[in-house]
Amino acid sequence: MAAGGARLVGLCGREVSKFTSRTHSRATGRLKLKYDAVIVGGGHNGLVAAAYLQKSGVNTAVLERRHVIGGAAVTEEIIPGFKFSRASYLLSLLRPQIYKDLELKKHGLKVYFRDPHAFTPLLEQGVAGKPPRSLLLGRNMAENQRNIAQFSEKDAKAFPEYEDFMNRLVLAIDPLLDFAPVDTATMTQGSLLQRLSALSALRPLLKAGLILGTQFSQSYEVLTGPISKILNHWFESEPLKATLATDAVIGAMSSPDTPGSGYVLLHHVMGELEGKKGSWGYVEGGMGGVSQAIANAAAEHGAEIFTDKPVDHVLVSSDGKVQGVMLEDGTEVKSKLVLSNASPHQTFLKLTPQKWLPEDLIKRISQFDTKSPVTKINVAVDKLPNFLAAPNTSEGRPLAHHQTSIHLNIEDMNCLTEAFEEAQKGIASSRPMIELCIPSVLDPTLAPRGCHVISLFTQYTPYNLAGGKEWDDQERNAYADRVFDWIEQYAPGFKASVIGRDILTPPDLERIFGLTGGNIFHGSMSLDQLYFGRPAPGYSNYRSPVQGLYLCGSGTHPGGGVMGASGRNAAMVALKDLKHLQL
Repeated sequence: MAAGGARLVGLCGREVSKFTSRTHSRATGRLKLKYDAVIVGGGHNGLVAAAYLQKSGVNTAVLERRHVIGGAAVTEEIIPGFKFSRASYLLSLLRPQIYKDLELKKHGLKVYFRDPHAFTPLLEQGVAGKPPRSLLLGRNMAENQRNIAQFSEKDAKAFPEYEDFMNRLVLAIDPLLDFAPVDTATMTQGSLLQRLSALSALRPLLKAGLILGTQFSQSYEVLTGPISKILNHWFESEPLKATLATDAVIGAMSSPDTPGSGYVLLHHVMGELEGKKGSWGYVEGGMGGVSQAIANAAAEHGAEIFTDKPVDHVLVSSDGKVQGVMLEDGTEVKSKLVLSNASPHQTFLKLTPQKWLPEDLIKRISQFDTKSPVTKINVAVDKLPNFLAAPNTSEGRPLAHHQTSIHLNIEDMNCLTEAFEEAQKGIASSRPMIELCIPSVLDPTLAPRGCHVISLFTQYTPYNLAGGKEWDDQERNAYADRVFDWIEQYAPGFKASVIGRDILTPPDLERIFGLTGGNIFHGSMSLDQLYFGRPAPGYSNYRSPVQGLYLCGSGTHPGGGVMGASGRNAAMVALKDLKHLQL
């Protein structure tokens, strides 16, 4: 089957005429040639920034290069009748303040909560006629303990304490997410008034320290150490450790043995949806529903949002101040502020005239780590996968595990380490880590009746293949076939159910979504690239060396995920600067 191709008949009882790509775009009004602020890129962070700026009376336009808004948080009908969250696929991290301020429920955001949320089937022979074992985790702690006890009674007892410990860590980090990092340059070189203002940014850091309290040393170990060390301290059963470890390596070119992988796990457990801590959910209509709700909020206040408007470069005056942007078609759009939702690489190495940037910044951005292990495969199927470890009912109705993140090829943490080590050599993993989600189980709007859309978030696949190979159709399909072969071992009949698929390797994610290196976070979430160091020391407060130019994407603090914090924080900094300019 060709990359992105589709089976043209037997589509859940219907016939399909051809492979098409359908999506929804948004354009409000006619592009004017002057605004107060221009947002480069209509990803969710850019849309959040636009909403906050416009709410504050700053006339704002969003310019998106693609035919659809949302960036990586987008819904696309790749195969007729099937709507895919083509890149990002789950919601949890969206900041509660944004949810409230922008009234996103009013603007159409609907979330289907998942409970349980994780399912790990094992490749093993069942005993005494029973199916293979599996691990199912959800919000019910007693049920979690019962499921863990089949592997280890000791781990079942330790799990609530582990969860409490991790939740305290999350509470400590949470205050840091909604504020710009401390501006160290201003604290040492600014005026007295500027220094006093910068000191106020220390409050979230102090609050975090108070929450950690006497557990600071343990917390430090989680933030800096390899997650394998942390999990080995708490638990002994490999299926549990490997399941938890997936959140520490997902989207990261690292293994459970990589120092700092513990923070990545925290980044994936710190979410909250509608007041429910740690909840994850599917957005109705796909992840484009998040972006559309934010866009609706921005437009309600008067922001203008345009698609098919690729920006060529930022316009800078002779005295180093932003003047607006130049589109690829030669149109000049003037503005006092420009906020770039593009990655740091795109913003500083391609969009900004180099003569206005210090050599040190150019060097640091060139060295900013954007390695990605991810290949995303979107699949249309005509029936639910039937896992040996949890067989379907005769009616084929969805069971509890079908709504979860289904983890395959993680029998133990060593599976993840071996897959990572292959990618380090430029080889796509022979036994890839697979996170399989079936959002259509909860959201009936995504697929025809009886059919389903499946999201496969897989790793490890290097951006550059060994031996001078390229990610052409042959390599894409060979890797996807390998992934499907593994799924078939856990759920026989899966391959026969496939109607079509869309394969996105790291270079594809870069080309389509502007994710440098294919990195879903705009840059690795390693400790040297967080807080003060994101995207570079001295440039972590969203400002750039060009007055009026700001970063507002995931390459800034607090990082990736559909969080919106980078967009909101950048808008707050830009508004503060604009106010000072007007005084």
